[in-house]
Amino acid sequence: MNQQYLSTVIQSPVVSEKSTVAADSMKRFVFRVQKSATKPEIKRAVEMMFSVEVDAVQVANIKGKTKRFGRTTGKRSDWKKAYVRLKPGHDIDFTGT
Repeated sequence: MNQQYLSTVIQSPVVSEKSTVAADSMKRFVFRVQKSATKPEIKRAVEMMFSVEVDAVQVANIKGKTKRFGRTTGKRSDWKKAYVRLKPGHDIDFTGT
């Protein structure tokens, strides 16, 4: 795995009420990742970018919603969400990065 590819695996953190509660109580952080990313790639990317140790990774494929634009129907693109649990003693601070 080269570092250039790993830097593109994570697209953005998901900031919502559910993800904030999970981060505060269980040290579980939520990221939007590439659709082709695997669990080991996500783990290495988080460890490389934030200098933390990852305990577990769970992924969810989110289906895009069907939306109407006047008469025509469109579809938002599908995307992948990764739930990353950190080992005890590690934390990610998004305000400093």
